[in-house]
Amino acid sequence: MKTLQVLGTGCPKCEALTDNVRRAVAELDADCTIVKIKDIAEIMKFGVMMTPALAVDGEVKASGKVLSVDEIKALLA
Repeated sequence: MKTLQVLGTGCPKCEALTDNVRRAVAELDADCTIVKIKDIAEIMKFGVMMTPALAVDGEVKASGKVLSVDEIKALLA
């Protein structure tokens, strides 16, 4: 099971990324856990300077932009 970590403080872009992650997981019927991390100190531990960001199993895959559903699905494939 993969763990998808959405890093962001809750801004509209962070919420859009969260929605896209949920849609991608649902469309793939993937066995994933989605975790939202809003605490700045926790986000900084990932080395992320711009949110929103997406990490898969603790490894940052993208930051500073809202990935599309298809981009997220490609990361999970």
